[in-house]
Amino acid sequence: MNAIVAVDKNWGIGKHNDLLFHLSVDMKFFRQKTLGKVVAMGSNTLRSFPGGKPLKNRINVVLYPEGEKRADCTIVNSLQEMKDVLKQYRTEEVYIIGGAMFYHTMLEYCDTVYVTKVDADGDAEVFFDNLDAHPDWRLAEISDPVKDGEYKMVFCVYKNYSPKAL
Repeated sequence: MNAIVAVDKNWGIGKHNDLLFHLSVDMKFFRQKTLGKVVAMGSNTLRSFPGGKPLKNRINVVLYPEGEKRADCTIVNSLQEMKDVLKQYRTEEVYIIGGAMFYHTMLEYCDTVYVTKVDADGDAEVFFDNLDAHPDWRLAEISDPVKDGEYKMVFCVYKNYSPKAL
């Protein structure tokens, strides 16, 4: 299983239930990685999308303990139900896309995390686990720096050397 996230230089990922940065280069990378795949998220992430609607051209699975079933995405009411649903898919087809608590909960089940590191301080309220300081994770790839407006970023791939099975 994979996770995909954009972080600031402090591993911050969000503020006021929104992204820290809206970068076209990063959004293009996100779309390229997740189109046609399964995206798994917590309920706050779904609510943060325009109109609270799921991402198009993807299978959206949402952990939403109080949520009602919907036709446009799969709502699960517990972490165990989330795991059971995700087991139906090939692990390389599944991307964890947020929010902070859901990332933290699902990280141990991921074997790859795609991290866009933005060289800026976004004054975040919520953070992703610092994979550089995590004993199970190693930086496997890093791109050359890319610029998007005033921001510079690198695309990184981290590998987990002891992921847990769902």
